[in-house]
Amino acid sequence: MIEKKQVVQKEEKAVIVGVITKDQTERQANEFLDELVFLAETAGAATVKRFTQRLAHPDRATFVGKGKLEEIHQFIAGRDISLVIFDDELTGSQIANIEKVLKVKTIDRSDLILDIFARRARTAQAKVQVELAQYQYILPRLRGMWSHLERQGGGIGSRGPGETEIETDRRIVKDKIALLRKRLEEIDKQSLTQRKERGEFVRVALVGYTNVGKSTIMNLLSKSEVFAENKLFATLDTTTRKVVFEQTPFLLSDTVGFIRKLPHHLVESFKSTLDEVRESDILIHVVDISHPQYEEQIEVVNRTLQELKTFEKPTILIFNKMDLYEANTFDQWLEPEVKADILRDLKQQWETKTQGNCVFISALEKRNIEELRKTILDKVSKLYKERFPYKSEFFY
Repeated sequence: MIEKKQVVQKEEKAVIVGVITKDQTERQANEFLDELVFLAETAGAATVKRFTQRLAHPDRATFVGKGKLEEIHQFIAGRDISLVIFDDELTGSQIANIEKVLKVKTIDRSDLILDIFARRARTAQAKVQVELAQYQYILPRLRGMWSHLERQGGGIGSRGPGETEIETDRRIVKDKIALLRKRLEEIDKQSLTQRKERGEFVRVALVGYTNVGKSTIMNLLSKSEVFAENKLFATLDTTTRKVVFEQTPFLLSDTVGFIRKLPHHLVESFKSTLDEVRESDILIHVVDISHPQYEEQIEVVNRTLQELKTFEKPTILIFNKMDLYEANTFDQWLEPEVKADILRDLKQQWETKTQGNCVFISALEKRNIEELRKTILDKVSKLYKERFPYKSEFFY
């Protein structure tokens, strides 16, 4: 049986590589690499250097040009660097060709994300989803990656007549994928039964880009202890809690964060995790307003919600980390009146865009949490009254 191994070892030193194509600017490419550095840090690797190259299109054999590959090789030689991470997906043959030159382990963004997901999966559902995504990642890369894979078992009678080792491995992976899909269907049925048992409660789901503070907000609103950490994908498993505001109950779910360049097969594998989003009545879209590209992150989340056909649900936009935004935006010599004007303009801009469905908070400093509670309560209460105009048990 083929097993997918952990690709990043603790405290490994790495270099990262990106290509600037005609479809993106240098600024965008550097933003992707900044995110890749954070991903590497989350996985336990320290980035020593980054390399970029302008190309009309990636090289078919080695992704970057031979000159750039040799430059990377010269930098690695004699240094304690054991990992090279590319920002875009590599084919199995590209990985093999690159490793032949660099003599160190080479992975891409998808493999790195899968590695992080594998470390953070806790529930049976998440573990099966990650394993399924890993095998889906391996399948098209088998020929180039065969030397990476550890074979267990085998021997006389384990291979069909005239069947090569690579064909055997491909069959094993396909069988494993089929088995995992069947197992996931069984878990999904159990999850669906659990969701049905929740009755007529209004469901609210926290969504947003990864590392925007959803879990911290979940803890504040539900007074529970959901794992929160300043790393990407700190939350992988959906967590649901019953919350009561002024005797009005509802169910609040914290979901996995989205990210740019998220591998398609990973999104597909995790569709069942995102059922909480699809089946929710209200979305709370959390945004890290202190991030320089927070508007682009909003777009990434909105595109994912459109894919899930949930974009039209009632949504509250929560701008979190206002404390960091102010620290990054204002210097100590700025007049208080000027600060107030800038903040007022910012809020008016987004209130106009969202038709008033936005709140500015700092979850860390617990700033403006009461306004957030009131905004959620108004939405939840309105929905209960629309659904159950003749019922009063939700408002006792």
